[in-house]
Amino acid sequence: MTQLSRHGLILELIKRGPVASQDDLRRELMKRGFDVTQATLSRDIHKLGLVKMPQGYALPQNGGGNGGYPAVPSLERLFREFVREVREAQNLLVIKTAVGSAQPVAVAWDAETGPEVVGTIAGDDTILVICPDNKTAHRVAARIREMLEP
Repeated sequence: MTQLSRHGLILELIKRGPVASQDDLRRELMKRGFDVTQATLSRDIHKLGLVKMPQGYALPQNGGGNGGYPAVPSLERLFREFVREVREAQNLLVIKTAVGSAQPVAVAWDAETGPEVVGTIAGDDTILVICPDNKTAHRVAARIREMLEP
């Protein structure tokens, strides 16, 4: 399990609401298969820009321009590094990623997309992107392919 997928899970947990302590966060990660040390978790918290509030760890209130995900790498970088292929199926896109990378890529994608994407579902190495119509799906696929070019 990669650092990127661990960061994606941490952000997912924090997005649901503040996590009271590092130990609570570590237990939640362990339930999902991530056995991390306190030192690693401290580095992750720092890298992700999480803040300690009276109710626990949370995303900064200002959130920045990245949908409240301050430390997730840019969408273009994630796509270049982890996306292997994009396939169109009418108003749906199937995005194949490196193993273990679909969820963090989908988190970044969700944070940056607007009404052109109805929703996403991420597995381990596949993301299903649902667009409102075929034309929009084709346009989104073209944009993704542009991001994949070196």
